[in-house]
Amino acid sequence: MKIRLHQFLSRTGHFSSKNKAKNAVWEGSISVGGRIVKDISYEFNPEKREVHFKGIKLSLPSNYEYFILNKPAGVICSRINKHERSLNKNSVFSLFKGHIDSRVLDSLVTVGRLDEGTTGLLIITNDGSLVNDIANPSKNIGKTYLLKVSKRITPELISSIRTGVSIDITRNEIVEEYLTMPAEVTKISDYSIEVTIFEGKKRQVRRMVESLGNRVLELHRTSIGGLNLDTYSLNSGEYKKESREVIMERIRK
Repeated sequence: MKIRLHQFLSRTGHFSSKNKAKNAVWEGSISVGGRIVKDISYEFNPEKREVHFKGIKLSLPSNYEYFILNKPAGVICSRINKHERSLNKNSVFSLFKGHIDSRVLDSLVTVGRLDEGTTGLLIITNDGSLVNDIANPSKNIGKTYLLKVSKRITPELISSIRTGVSIDITRNEIVEEYLTMPAEVTKISDYSIEVTIFEGKKRQVRRMVESLGNRVLELHRTSIGGLNLDTYSLNSGEYKKESREVIMERIRK
């Protein structure tokens, strides 16, 4: 059965977004049957031709797996490269090593990312379609974080986050100013707030707070849509298998 190349790549679970899969094709990093292919709509039969990404053989998972992880601090949400290994960095995927089939482990990706110092709810899967269903900004799914900050929280800080904050982002190696979308804010204490954002720029919550003259000391994601980490009673670094149906049902609540 034939399939378009970009659809095949998205379903392997190797890429965290459709754009990354397409860029890999356009950059000439994908070979099909030993030949570099730069057409994302190229059709082929994966049972008859092997696909490689930078020398790594890609295949469609025989079964999709879904995990809810309580991410600990000190681990990153990507595969470890040589430089990171030399710095003794650890990956969230190392938490699964020796506990699940190695073929499944190699196909896992995170649904969105949390930076190294951020803890809390993280969905990990080899189902590329789930990544798009949740992480795509057009889905308008809120991600809620509990923050502890270094300075007393002011009404001005809360008001600014609710209406939008100007932060610097890097796009195509160019730094530009970006106004964040309105967010939901609840004050917990003089030094703690709960923030729900509906987009996911790199280190966005930290940058928003820093832009307003404060600093995040602790950042913990508590929920994605209606999917709450507390439901699973997981200690830091622990994970639990879940079904796609339950994940999506809870997110949509």
